[in-house]
Amino acid sequence: MADQYQYNTNEEKFVKDSHTKEIDLINRDPKLINEDVIKVEFEDVIAEPDGTHSLDGVWKLSYTTFTVSKYWCYRILSAIFGIPVALLWGFLFACISFCHIWAVVPCIKSCLIESQCISRIYSLCIQTFCDPFFEALGKIFSSVKVALRKENADRWSHCQSASYSRAEGEATWGV
Repeated sequence: MADQYQYNTNEEKFVKDSHTKEIDLINRDPKLINEDVIKVEFEDVIAEPDGTHSLDGVWKLSYTTFTVSKYWCYRILSAIFGIPVALLWGFLFACISFCHIWAVVPCIKSCLIESQCISRIYSLCIQTFCDPFFEALGKIFSSVKVALRKENADRWSHCQSASYSRAEGEATWGV
């Protein structure tokens, strides 16, 4: 029983902190967020078309210089600026999270609560004032009947302001 008790206490000691999780040192972009952005090779930047070639030694040395300088420049810049920039990004995302948790969500919830209160008052006003008014208008106009009749075309000919003569190709004004 003493061994079992000691095993349980040891098990509790190995609880991992969520801030120090294991990271993959081989695959450093597991979600592929930089898949199409940073893959720049020598052939993507420098190319000689057919008929215009430098000396083979110059071409090989250019390739080596480009590759090695890109590799070491990135390593030196990340060694100097990687931790401070990571600190700045961590601070920025912490501020965004803080504002979202402590300001944005409570503000949205407050607006939703207030809008529910206002919508109840608005609904009450509509039911009290507008519904009876429009119901009375509906009853008044419910007895109106609209009928469409065809009148004689000659009766309306005096309202015609212009007639078009196809033979002459011009408009003539008539009474």
